[in-house]
Amino acid sequence: MTNIKLRALITICFFTVFALNACSQQRTPSPWEQRGQETNTITPDATSLTPAQNSFDNAPAVTVALLLPLSGAQANLGQSMLQGAQMALFEMGYTNFNLMPRDTGGTPSGAVNAANSAINDGAQLILGPLFANSVRAVQPIARASNINIIAFSTDWSLANNSTFLMGFMPFTQVERISRFALSKGYKNFALIAGQDKYGDAVTKEFSDIMAQNGGNIVKTINLNNNASETNIKEQITDLKEHNFNAVFIPLNGAQAEKVSSALSESALLPNQVKRIGTGLWDDARIANQPNMNGAWFAAPSPSARREFEQKYSDTFGMPPARLATLAYDATALAANLAQNGFQSGRGPAFDTRSITNSNGYAGTDGVFRFKPNGLIERNLSVLEFRNGNIVEIDRASAGF
Repeated sequence: MTNIKLRALITICFFTVFALNACSQQRTPSPWEQRGQETNTITPDATSLTPAQNSFDNAPAVTVALLLPLSGAQANLGQSMLQGAQMALFEMGYTNFNLMPRDTGGTPSGAVNAANSAINDGAQLILGPLFANSVRAVQPIARASNINIIAFSTDWSLANNSTFLMGFMPFTQVERISRFALSKGYKNFALIAGQDKYGDAVTKEFSDIMAQNGGNIVKTINLNNNASETNIKEQITDLKEHNFNAVFIPLNGAQAEKVSSALSESALLPNQVKRIGTGLWDDARIANQPNMNGAWFAAPSPSARREFEQKYSDTFGMPPARLATLAYDATALAANLAQNGFQSGRGPAFDTRSITNSNGYAGTDGVFRFKPNGLIERNLSVLEFRNGNIVEIDRASAGF
């Protein structure tokens, strides 16, 4: 397969001013850097891993696979993520970085074929796949070859010391929004969650945080994810009998809006009962819903990825899929880990110890790090729906 770095160079140079500047040896510095080891702020000098500080031009060759659904029902998403990875590779300026895209077709069997092909062609690290069943299918293949995986799934049960998940996990989202609401004086909460694995996980996390920090859950409602508006209203009716001033609604945007509307119809208005949620609400389409006005949720800072979104749109003529940032950050991480390993006199640092560097990294979705158990930890902002807009009201910390 044609080396993807060359394809990226041709595509970007031909279509955009950004690329033309890059082709003239004036690369735009990546917003992606390792955090300093001795402070809680991002330090772009001694420990920075951006191209502006360290040249990748003389780094030895490294081969990394990128497994994505480039055909099938999710081909558009896969293509957008591939283009995000292309951007990272081009910005890094790592001329000997061989990124091998492999099409999973969005299926476990396709992922198996893609992984086998990549490993046979010398892959030293696997980025992807995207879907949980595909990651599960690839894990034994990668393990047999002693190759680590940085996958894009959000299924936390897949994480281990050789499979690291870039996806947006609910645990830090729940902790961030819970502690913020408690700090603002909200102590009595209702909880309305889905009847599924996600709902069970966030319910436990929220309950634990409330118990440890003086919060009180006055009523819990478990909704079927396909519940009708009538059914939702029926279950919410008796909430009026309880004393609470905030409600935690860890449901997707459409369901959360239905719940919020039902709350308002029960005279539990947004200015009386604060709505709080998780990153499932990180969707501009629900920002203009009147019953969500003033609601808070925890998610990566939009300001951190704004530069990426603008560059992507300028380059490819369309906005990126939301998950394109994951592919960008994973590719940039791979390039930086490879260079670190070579600079220390060994091979690319794709080992578990290097990937789980506790200092963390600053990416397009903010500061993050991997735990030894393979789960990602992100510093998150608190965002608010305000008059049709998403406003950042408490920015993510720059350090862990």
